[in-house]
Amino acid sequence: MTNKIVISIFCLLLSLSALAQKGKEDKTEDKKEQPKESLEELVIVPLDSALVRKEIDPLRPSKAAFYSAVLPGLGQAYNKKYWKIPIIYAALGTGVYFYIDNNNQYKRVRDAYKRRLAGFEDDEFQDRFTSDGLIAAQKTLKSNKELSLLITVGLYALNIIDANVDAHLLQYNVDENLSFKPHYKIDEFEKTGTVGLTMSLKLN
Repeated sequence: MTNKIVISIFCLLLSLSALAQKGKEDKTEDKKEQPKESLEELVIVPLDSALVRKEIDPLRPSKAAFYSAVLPGLGQAYNKKYWKIPIIYAALGTGVYFYIDNNNQYKRVRDAYKRRLAGFEDDEFQDRFTSDGLIAAQKTLKSNKELSLLITVGLYALNIIDANVDAHLLQYNVDENLSFKPHYKIDEFEKTGTVGLTMSLKLN
């Protein structure tokens, strides 16, 4: 009787051990298969296909133009176009340089001409220009001075316009589905080339 009880208990323990081992195997298989199921259900969305909505600031172009009017290049810094600042100052500096140079030359010639009218013959242009030559030189230098000033003012205005336009374009939605590309086509029959503009529109 005792032997039967021991054998029964031993069989029961074996069956329980087998069931426990089977349960562990089932859990291990579930853990291995779970990533596959999650990967199958995972939907990968390309970053390019995501539409990013940007807030439009209607006052941004006006701010950029105002900053460039107060200090040339400041509007470009506001638009984060820092590479344009040296170009702006180089252009404005060149215009100012030529204006100052022409103005100094004009004053020298004018003073020499005034000394000629006063009867002095010891001016620095005595050996190079006659009185009529000094008059012509004054007209040329005055014209160059005014032209330099006009160009400098134009560059200053261009700096303001550039900042304003850049601020507009930074908020403009440029989509690759709509593009304009120049093209050059050769006619095989007439052996001539034609230049044109191609518009591409992609509909998703």
